Amino acid sequence: MAKSNLQFKTNYAVSSTIEPFYKGGKVQISKDEKFIFCTCGTRVNVLQIVTGKIVHSIEQDDQEDITSFALSLDDEILVTASKALLLKQWDWKQAQCTRSWRAIHNVPIASMTFDPTSTLLATGGCDGTIKLWDVVKQYCTHNLKGSSGVVHLVEFHPDISLLQLFSSASDCGIRMWDLRSSQCLCVLQSHYSPVTSLAFTSDGASMVSSGRDKICTVWDLKSRTTRRTVPVYEAVESVVLLPEDEDFSEIGVKTKEIHFITAGSKGVLRVWDASSARCVFAQTLPSAPPAGGSEEGGEEYGDPRSLTYCLPLPSSLRLVTVTAEHNILLYQLPSFTTQQQFVGFNDEVLDVKFLGKGDTHIVVATNSSQLKVFELATSSCKILYGHTDTVLSLDVFKKGSLFVSCAKDKSVRVWRQDPDSGQVCCVAQGCSHGNAVGSITCSRMKESFVVSGSQDCTIKVWDLPETIPETDGDMFQLNARVTEKAHDKDVNSVAVSPNDKLLVSGSQDRLAKLWSLGAPGADLALLGVFRGHRRGVWCVQFSPMDQVLASSSADGSVKLWSLQDFSCLKTFEGHDASVLKLIFVSRGTQLLTSGSDGLVKLWTIKTNECVKTLDAHQDKVWGLHATRKDDRVVTASADSNITVWTDVTEVEQAEEQAKQEDQILKKQELSNLLHEKKFLKALGLAISLDQPHTVLKVIKAIRQGEDGAKQLEKTVLKLRQDQKESMLRYCAVWNTNARSCLDAQAVIQVMLTHLSPEELLQYQGARAHLEGLIPYTERHMQRIGRLLQASMFLDYMWQKMRVTGAPASMDSQDEEMDTASLQVPHSLFMIDKRPGEGGDGTREQGDGEERWNEGEVEEDGGLEEDTNCPANMEDDDDEVSITRKASVRGQREENGQNGKENGNHRSGSEESSGEEDQGDQTG
Repeated sequence: MAKSNLQFKTNYAVSSTIEPFYKGGKVQISKDEKFIFCTCGTRVNVLQIVTGKIVHSIEQDDQEDITSFALSLDDEILVTASKALLLKQWDWKQAQCTRSWRAIHNVPIASMTFDPTSTLLATGGCDGTIKLWDVVKQYCTHNLKGSSGVVHLVEFHPDISLLQLFSSASDCGIRMWDLRSSQCLCVLQSHYSPVTSLAFTSDGASMVSSGRDKICTVWDLKSRTTRRTVPVYEAVESVVLLPEDEDFSEIGVKTKEIHFITAGSKGVLRVWDASSARCVFAQTLPSAPPAGGSEEGGEEYGDPRSLTYCLPLPSSLRLVTVTAEHNILLYQLPSFTTQQQFVGFNDEVLDVKFLGKGDTHIVVATNSSQLKVFELATSSCKILYGHTDTVLSLDVFKKGSLFVSCAKDKSVRVWRQDPDSGQVCCVAQGCSHGNAVGSITCSRMKESFVVSGSQDCTIKVWDLPETIPETDGDMFQLNARVTEKAHDKDVNSVAVSPNDKLLVSGSQDRLAKLWSLGAPGADLALLGVFRGHRRGVWCVQFSPMDQVLASSSADGSVKLWSLQDFSCLKTFEGHDASVLKLIFVSRGTQLLTSGSDGLVKLWTIKTNECVKTLDAHQDKVWGLHATRKDDRVVTASADSNITVWTDVTEVEQAEEQAKQEDQILKKQELSNLLHEKKFLKALGLAISLDQPHTVLKVIKAIRQGEDGAKQLEKTVLKLRQDQKESMLRYCAVWNTNARSCLDAQAVIQVMLTHLSPEELLQYQGARAHLEGLIPYTERHMQRIGRLLQASMFLDYMWQKMRVTGAPASMDSQDEEMDTASLQVPHSLFMIDKRPGEGGDGTREQGDGEERWNEGEVEEDGGLEEDTNCPANMEDDDDEVSITRKASVRGQREENGQNGKENGNHRSGSEESSGEEDQGDQTG
């Protein structure tokens, strides 16, 4: 009964995406502390801190990468610099460029900053020069020369009355510039590597500088000398001063002396006392460093935890740090607890799974050793450390709070998420594979075991303890219960049956194998081999309902196999490249597949057809997973995008049904309006339905009524402009058909008569529609001309043919008709007069003109009837020609029969009068 009520899915729609927004470069916080500005290639993205969503994206028109940007201190002006050597000023709230000008730098700009008044902009170039711009009056005010190499740091003194600028270049010195004289006042020498950041005290009397030479220097700006040098034992990328009026005693700050925070290669925030040159607080990271990592190893650039930026949020007492892996973290002071984490760039996403009791989170394996757990509602992320090499595969247990991962470090890890707090910790791990572990799956009924497949061609079954630890403090060490040499090449995929009794494995050796898991402690038993794929098998899955399994391969096909006789039941072909992942949906009646072509396809198994193709990725789609309710799907790709899809089948069906009901009601209303002869409302309703045929029916009904031309004119002129635009568009189509061309011409006549050319040309697409009317109108005129000629020829033939042997009175009447036809002003033929007919010529002329006028009236009526003829104009001509020939042939046969009778009459009655003989000869 459940299956009979099952409804097939027909479509999915994108409900949310997690895409890269920061790929390295400068990061800046708005003064109101609501937005984070960061560069991403050709764009500057504006991230809203509260929601974690991108609210604005400012993109360069020239598609050149942005080298630097600066936001004014009043949050009004954003200026960007690109490799095209252009400076652009933006209204970032509207994402509009308000001004652009060429930077006088000969090479790209490396750094830029605004002064405290938001009127002066300083730019440091890779050519060693510094230029200052008045952004209000829009001109260059200073050109400072003297630095050697790239000017990677420029900062204004916080006291604008001093008009001082500080800069640092590749020569490792800090230059102090006087903007009144455009001279360098002095060069502060203390560092032996590039200076990375400067921080000024609130009174402007002191400054702290940091460098990659593992020291921080405290400067007295009045005497321009070094007050203290603080060794920090790591390459420092950023330094931030602690607010002087806040209480930070809980982190060891006990004096009012200068204290500063350093962020560098070790990835740990430290608080230093400038007067004593000692560290008073060091941040404790949420988890231990990766295995094999040491303090020295952590200092290497490229370490995932190393910090590149540290920015203060003084109003809310928070800090923003940026890691080398482009992750943005917010810390609350003074406790240094993590508030939010945002992932700027995921790199290549290798796997993704729904997580949590209500599938509220997703866990993502990217091209790194960290796992990322995203909360779908806010896009906030938690980064999980544990693996020491790239994580390759994931799987989640039935309840949703426990999941497993495997990586290139040859290990398997079990993680638990706290359902209340959302915190995740590693609770078990196992390491006994001889090579990278590329696939993993877990038991379906209970949290009892895990199966892994490795590039060492083996499959291992790991038993979980009955009581799994709650925290990572007492991590459980897993031991493999069974190890089986399963394939000759890498094991790409493993899956457990819904009853936990069977196991299937897919390998690069083009085979899929079915194994019996047996009782706990028993070895794996090979039950059968599935052969048929022409290339390596990427994914295998059991059906949740039937005794079948599906496999996808690099040959671009998906196969459905029987578990009874291991035969191939169906083959699905549609992907142009390798099919990397597949899952069953709709209780096993449909399949979702993802491939290297970036497409996700929905298949109905019974009909073997592809129902829908979802296109949202630009690269290989490695990850594909559905929720337990089967209403959402998540896909992850090598293009760094993660997309969540929602099943919209029921929504679309409801919309379609509502649309059909609305159409029925409107059609009924239209019928009522036509019946009541309310043509204006009927025409407006038909146009709103966008049904040209219905509009045509209304036009015909108007024209067929009393005084149709005036009624049509009155109705058309009362339409709105958008409705007239639609009418003009419809007329261009109607005019191509002989059946409806007269209606189209009637409407066009009304428009051309009452609307000026200027008004007509303002209509959308009017020029194209009018140009399209011309050739068909010319063809209609030619067709009507041919019909008119043909009808005149028929009329002439009819007037010239007489029935021989008619009474004299009839003959005289016929003679009148004959001569009348010769007096037409536009006669098509030149006919000589017969002798003896000139006496009555005047009377015959008048009658002839009257008869031609009657003929013209009849011809017009014929044209009206011609609107119902077929659309092919040549067929119309042929039909007229056939009618003409049939009429002439009938008259000839009748005349021939009369001739025979007259001949007999003449042979029998030779006493006929000469007048009758003459009349017969004339006939």
